Parts: sequence; C-alpha cells; structure tokens
Amino acid sequence: MEEEDVVIVGAGIAGLATAVALKRLGVRALVLEKAEGLRTTGSALGLSPNAWFALDALGVAHKLVTAYAPCRKGLVTDIQTGAIQEVSHAKFDTGGHALRVLHRKALLEALAEELPIDTIRFSSKLKSVGNQAQEGSSCAVIHMDDGASIKAKALIGCDGLHSVVAQWLGLRPPVNSGRWAVRGLAVFPEGHGMNLEFRQFVTAGKRAAFVPLNDKELYWFLGCNFSFKGEDIAHDPELLKREVTDNFAKEFPQLYLTVVQHSDLSTITWTRLMFRLPWDIIFGNLSNGNVTVAGDAMHPMTPDMGQGGCSALEDAVVLGRHIGDSIIRNARLVAGDQMAGALKRYAEERRWRAAGLITGSYLSGWFQQEGSGWLKKFLRDVVFYRLLYSVIFGARRFDCGKLPCVPSNNPELENNQSKID
Repeated sequence: MEEEDVVIVGAGIAGLATAVALKRLGVRALVLEKAEGLRTTGSALGLSPNAWFALDALGVAHKLVTAYAPCRKGLVTDIQTGAIQEVSHAKFDTGGHALRVLHRKALLEALAEELPIDTIRFSSKLKSVGNQAQEGSSCAVIHMDDGASIKAKALIGCDGLHSVVAQWLGLRPPVNSGRWAVRGLAVFPEGHGMNLEFRQFVTAGKRAAFVPLNDKELYWFLGCNFSFKGEDIAHDPELLKREVTDNFAKEFPQLYLTVVQHSDLSTITWTRLMFRLPWDIIFGNLSNGNVTVAGDAMHPMTPDMGQGGCSALEDAVVLGRHIGDSIIRNARLVAGDQMAGALKRYAEERRWRAAGLITGSYLSGWFQQEGSGWLKKFLRDVVFYRLLYSVIFGARRFDCGKLPCVPSNNPELENNQSKID
C-alpha cells in the first residue's frame, strides 16, 4: 500500500491552493484528480479582496494581479422600468486589493505552476475512504477506483459538490436552490469598446450580467428560477446560446444579447445552482480524525456574492496555518491526535464564516431575482441595494491571515522540501 503525508482529493481551486499552502510549509501533498487534466470548466470568476489576501499568503497574487484591472463600479438595470442604479465595488477595496474578474484557467495554472510536476496524479478516481490504526495512531486510507489504496497522515477532500469525502464525514448532500445559470465568455477580436464595469440586468425571476476581463473578452451569465426543462440541450452550447438570446433573455437590452451572441461556444455551460444548508455547516461534521474537507466539498453556495472560489482560497490558507502550527509545536508533521486536532481547529474556524457566506449568497440572489410586485421591488431596490448590500458584501473585505514560518532545521521537513523542490 502506498504511503503519503497528505492526500488531497480534487485539483480544483481548493485542492491546488491547499497543496501550495502545504508546500510553503515544507509538506509534500499528493493531489488526486479524476479528470485527465486541469478542470478549466467555467470561463471566468471574480476574486474579491479576501481572495487576494489569500493569494498573497500563498505567494501567487503577483502572478495575476497585474494582468487584470480592478472593477470598481457596477450598473444595475431594472428591465421592467428601465431604472438604473449605480453600485460601488470600490467601497470594498481594502489592503490595496480590489475586485478583479479573471479567467478561471489562469488561476488554476498559476497555482499548479507552484507545485512539483509529480504533485497532481490525473485520471485517479476516489472510490471510498476509511481509517486505520498504525503504530498507536490513526491514518486515513484512500481506496481508488482502480483497486489501489493509499495511506496518509491527513486526507483533505476538495472533490466538489458531490464530494465522496463529505459523504464519509456524514454531511448531508447540497440542496437545489430552485435556480439555474448559463455562463460563457464573449470574444470581440477587434475589441468591445466597453468600460470596465459590471453591468447587471434584473427582472422577475431572472438576473443577467456581463463584465469585461480585458479589451476583447467579456464574461457573462444568466440566472433564472427553475423552469428550464430542456436538459438535453444543456450539453449543446449552440442551442444553449440560442435559448438565451431567443427565449430567456429576449426582453433584455440588445447590448446584452450582442455579448451573448459573441460567445466562444467552448466556454458556455449550464448548471443547477446548489448549496449546502447553513445549519448543516454549523452543526455538521466538517472533520473526523485526520480527514476534513475544503472548497465546494465543504460549503457549496450560490454564486450571487461571487464567493465560491474566494472562500476556497481562504480555506487553503487557514488549513495550512493550523497544520503549520502543529508542525511548529511538534517539530515535525505528526499524524494521530495532533493532526486530528489541527484539522478540527481549522474546521471550527471555518464553520461560521462558511455558513455566513452561504446565507449571504442565497439572500443576495433571493432579493435580486425573486418576484415582480411592488413589495419585491422595494425590497430589492431600497432594502437590499441601499441598506443590506454593504453589510452582506462587506464580507469580501475579510483577511484570512498568513501562513506560519516553519523552521526547516528538522530532517523530516528538509527531506520533504528536497522532494518538493
């Protein structure tokens, strides 16, 4: 049976960021990814100040921040009345960091470049998880679909929405929000000529937006309450694009339709919006012994605050901090109760933060998208945008902290670091 110090399941944002955090501590992690390569599905994502704080801690921010300009203003158009509200993103700038929208692929590649070439093992599908006593302590046992087994001092499940590791911990499955979303990347080879503003359009049961990534590409999305029956076309990007322009967004401004019509078909995706109930996070088992979860495996949420990837980066730094503190106390990476304690402290620190982000994201979508009566408009335009917006989105200022400085003068960590380098 193969033995590893730390095994991470999933090479998404959470998995790669966690592996980078551990590398900074001198700990080598093995990342198991079921796909044949990096999962670049999802054309773009917004990274708020909290994500940039985490990327600073991981030593990766400098590779991305200069390539994407900050987005400091948004315009929200009410389709039914034509009224336009301006929403400031600049008010959430903090510590020199601002909201930036970037290619998801660029983030994954920036993280992967920090890791030794043999860190990620592709085409490796997890089958089940277990525990095993070993020399007076316990270790995690990972059983793979191909029959292989791996023992590890720690197992971190970053395996997404339908996480096998989360199921093993006893977390209940995510629930359907009652909404779905189509996303894509529009390309204008000659330039789109638009300002770097987040343009949003809202009406009863629908919310759409686009935002430039650079002078030639714009990220767009459309979210609707769940009335979409044509799941067969969900896998056909050309039909999806046509369904958006000819049906779901037909009453939206021509500017938005033009953006969608310029989509790179390979970037168009359709998905149900799922989330984990916040009380399942508050009261559920986020760790058990030397097993825990991070990213969507812990806290899947709707995208209404743009915090899915941001919070995954936070997870990586906080988890690295607690493992690093354990290494400092014990002068080495220790399994058993010491590792279990580090993972438990990580889970407790993340529990309320994750539950709050899930709640804020869901409420943000509910206020902006549900209903069409005067009361709903009042709640959206006055209560949400003028009163609650700053409170809910203020969570994007969060600084998750730094990684500890782990002494490199012990043989175990020096050996690990030589393997990493």
